[in-house]
Amino acid sequence: MPVIRTSEERFENLPEFPFEPRYLELGGMRIHYLDEGRGEVILCVHGEPSWCFLYRKMIPVLGGRHRVVAFDFIGFGRSDKYTEKSEYTYKLHRDTMAGFIEALDLTGITLVVQDWGGLIGLRVAGMMAERFSRLVIMNTGLPTGEQKMTEGFMRWRNFVEKTEDLPVGMIIQGATVTDLSPEVVAAYEAPFPGPEYKAGAQAWPLMVPVRPDMEAAPELRQARQDLQEWTKPALVMFSDKDPVTAGGDKFFKEHIPGAKGQPHATIKDAGHFLQEDKGPEIANRILEFMAG
Repeated sequence: MPVIRTSEERFENLPEFPFEPRYLELGGMRIHYLDEGRGEVILCVHGEPSWCFLYRKMIPVLGGRHRVVAFDFIGFGRSDKYTEKSEYTYKLHRDTMAGFIEALDLTGITLVVQDWGGLIGLRVAGMMAERFSRLVIMNTGLPTGEQKMTEGFMRWRNFVEKTEDLPVGMIIQGATVTDLSPEVVAAYEAPFPGPEYKAGAQAWPLMVPVRPDMEAAPELRQARQDLQEWTKPALVMFSDKDPVTAGGDKFFKEHIPGAKGQPHATIKDAGHFLQEDKGPEIANRILEFMAG
């Protein structure tokens, strides 16, 4: 199982990204993370095919009052990468996140998830509930292979199946409302200098359960069950221009006891990567939620 590491030179002069890179080792793999500010822990978890650069507009706002931690999953960002798609499993990502939380001994966590960050993060929150205080759920879902997937997701899945070298920058731009600068597009592409670095990004869309017998399906069924017993506060914020997760907010609002009476919001004029389109607004809503 060959492991590769993106050169640090690829991450020089990133726009709006003055944060110090930090690293830890988990199972022989180097994991990159950011750790900014002090106070209650806010753990920001990225999805596909992004990395913690996605949270750069939120970190200064959140970090003014709290401690913000954001890590890169194996295969993404500055973290180490396997070159074979077969190495990427749901269990790998779940155990990476759980191991990361234990290694930093994070407690009292406000969890912020989007996209695959939700599929992994909400399962981990159920496994380690004693370490979490709140959930912030954005543009994600918990599919188990028994639900009808959106046409937007199936188009995305079919695209990945037919594309050997994912155009990461184009994907990010296509899923945002904001017109991204060439420098920002380059920053999203920085972790992936060649196709061999993109095995994790290629694998994730195909791991989403579209049949009940897929590896992640029982894990996500358990995550759904855990959320039905989640009485701690949960805030749901989906955007108005995301065809992939459209309508998915209803499940979380109705099935999580802790979501009752919370200041849920539809983020206007934002695409799938709502952190990119409306980062400061979302961060301020999270601060208000935590204060409340």
